[in-house]
Amino acid sequence: MNNSTRNLKMKKLLIATTALVATAGMASADITITGHAAAGIQSGLSMKDAKAAYVGKKVTAATKTLSTTDATTGVTTKGTITAAVATTNPSVVSDEKAAREALHTAQMNLAAAASSTTAKALADLENEVAMKTQELAIVLSTAKSESYSTDGIYSNAGVDFTMTGATDNGISFSASVNIDAGMEIDTGDFEMDGKDGGTAGLGSVSMTGAFGTLTFDDGGIENLYSDGLSNADVSYATTVGAVSLTVAHDTDAASTGANSVLSSADGVGFIFSSKLPCSKNIQRIASIFVNSAGRICLRAGAEVVRSNMSLQPLKVGDWIWLSVDFNDQISCFKLIPADGGATSSVTFAFGSSLEKLKTTTTIIPDILSGYFACVVKNLGVTVTLSS
Repeated sequence: MNNSTRNLKMKKLLIATTALVATAGMASADITITGHAAAGIQSGLSMKDAKAAYVGKKVTAATKTLSTTDATTGVTTKGTITAAVATTNPSVVSDEKAAREALHTAQMNLAAAASSTTAKALADLENEVAMKTQELAIVLSTAKSESYSTDGIYSNAGVDFTMTGATDNGISFSASVNIDAGMEIDTGDFEMDGKDGGTAGLGSVSMTGAFGTLTFDDGGIENLYSDGLSNADVSYATTVGAVSLTVAHDTDAASTGANSVLSSADGVGFIFSSKLPCSKNIQRIASIFVNSAGRICLRAGAEVVRSNMSLQPLKVGDWIWLSVDFNDQISCFKLIPADGGATSSVTFAFGSSLEKLKTTTTIIPDILSGYFACVVKNLGVTVTLSS
């Protein structure tokens, strides 16, 4: 009996000690509960969901008449276009792919048109680009017409739980949970936002100490580069002297590359070399290129000469058309935007600049030859070649 009692007491003591260790680092903890509620009568509010919804449609292709040139006056009259028409059937992935390829082909044909192309042929090529641009716009998105709510009532309520705590070694923690239900309206913009699901949502979880602040929020941290890109999942903020530093990271984009963006080091151009150039050290090549900002540049090893010529800044999905004339030492860069916008182009005579660089390096070949090339830095950025 005594042995059994002694063993039982020891077991209870171990459990109590374990519980004590688990909470020994916590100095304080608080939970703050706040809430809100609203109700009223509404009429004629803009239906936000309907206004913002876009549904791509299959398209009836645009048609055109051919341009003509008067044999007597030489004046060219551009042909007419019958606009593309959206059908009632939703588009699918293959429709978008076909429309993008058709627009790209039309843009490349126009960009590649030589100076000897007749005005009539050039006008027909311009009309072809306009037609394919119309068709892609319909396949991608046809906006639903704006609608308005009927007379009725609205009511909603929400509860927010904010939890904070601090350890005895100076690290503080915070987290929040919110629950919203009912019909939401935007009184400032007179919009009907729609029903809340009544489910609980977890806000950001953060910890702060002498090291700075580490915040976790799946898809809830604003992208520091551009609010047009996907949100980040984790951020770190600290202060070094008078400088505030914040770093945000999107784990999904890092693993899939789906939301990768161009870096300032990216570029498209031509490498002057008689043999296959080094692919791992950009400072061992000589090249002419357009950088991600659209600036035309010359590189010879570590030295970079930036010209006063530029295209539009490069964006994901853009096409770059490049020609290099060795005899006249002239290069032509053309940028064809992914959104079907206006093409920009520059012609750069690189001969004199290249000769100056030859005095500072031996990597530029005497007889010009080389390779078209692209430089990409970020994971997930890919390049598509076409001719």
